[in-house]
Amino acid sequence: MDYAAALAWLTDHYNLEQGVVAREEAPDLHRMIALMDVMGDPHRTVPIVHVTGTNGKGSTARMVTALLSAAGLRVGGSASPHIQRVNERVTVDNAPLDDDDFAAAVELVARVEPLVVERIGERPTYFEVTAAAAFGWFADEGLSAAVVEVGLGGRYDATNVADGAVAAVTNVSLDHLEWIGPGIEDIAAEKAGIVKPGSLLVLGETAPELVAIFSAAPAREVWQRGVDFDCTANQLAVGGRSLSVRTPAARYDDLYLPVHGAHQGDNAALAVAAAEAFAGGPLGADVVTEALASVTLPGRFEVVGRRPLTILDGAHNAAGARAATATLMEGFVTDGPTVLVLGCNRPRDPADLLESLLESGPALVVATAADWAKAVPASEVAAVARELGAEVVTVEGVASAIERAVGEAGGTGTVLITGSLYVVGEARSHLVS
Repeated sequence: MDYAAALAWLTDHYNLEQGVVAREEAPDLHRMIALMDVMGDPHRTVPIVHVTGTNGKGSTARMVTALLSAAGLRVGGSASPHIQRVNERVTVDNAPLDDDDFAAAVELVARVEPLVVERIGERPTYFEVTAAAAFGWFADEGLSAAVVEVGLGGRYDATNVADGAVAAVTNVSLDHLEWIGPGIEDIAAEKAGIVKPGSLLVLGETAPELVAIFSAAPAREVWQRGVDFDCTANQLAVGGRSLSVRTPAARYDDLYLPVHGAHQGDNAALAVAAAEAFAGGPLGADVVTEALASVTLPGRFEVVGRRPLTILDGAHNAAGARAATATLMEGFVTDGPTVLVLGCNRPRDPADLLESLLESGPALVVATAADWAKAVPASEVAAVARELGAEVVTVEGVASAIERAVGEAGGTGTVLITGSLYVVGEARSHLVS
């Protein structure tokens, strides 16, 4: 199977993914369990750090990978969604597989899929087969560790066939209510489903009522933010953050993290704690310093242009929009106007994003939509923005919307492109070579 054939095979699975975790369909892991069985249970061959949370799990997973790689391990990664290319869903030391290796990983799953269909009468979904490709690749390569990011929720996520040696939870807020709600306690319970007997839980959430839910999970030990680990200093620095982090085993001062937003300091503290939990002890100051200084986060408050200042941020829910606005206002105020390019996906309400994003005072909202079946039409985004009092233009197509925003911002303004990682992916393909 060459790369083109692999993409075609995956495309054939894409529509199967829709709706399989809706409550009325009694979600379970039977397809993924069958797939792992016919593949020889590759998810049991590599020790795993399993990462979930409403926001920050992708950033945290990349930081854990960087830390373990700097400590001398060869580390696999499984993430979703991808931003520009599907290869990003399977990584080694934070680098996506090249086309040949990715095709080989997919081919392994494609060869055994008929056995799954024969056994259960169903085909695995797009997310299930990409997760299986990752597990199969990690096993075949004999990797030292894998950092696996939950796709949605936790308990019934396809990645939860694996038993993480470490379970890391970033935070819990309202998102995906149609699947894992309706309340925040329900969401916490779903995310706590990744905590398995014998695992060490590294818990970033601090709300007492939610901590209690996670503490009831069957972990052998729980490390809590603010108790066992924390980010003790978190200051704006040129090009990123200056941090100090403490863990149960060590304290790390004068760390430089070349990404933006105070929330990334919290993610870094969680990542260091999770990496130490996996390693069984302190990593060493040189390792932590080197690893955090190497971190890149494509599409997460990523500066991709200077005149005007142009920023990509995949904020897709209210909490993410608040973090983006806080980051913008802390260190990215320019002399010219701020222009917001916004597109989002169903079932999200654009108002949930705009109410926070408009606090930064954008002079103009450029409403658009990604080329994706679940995209909210640009006209609907525009209507909501007008109701909230913003000046709005509607531009079909992300690339055209960016060109309009850049023109409106001029050489001294700011363009923030956000709303979903699908919008950010199209924008990144347009702006970053």
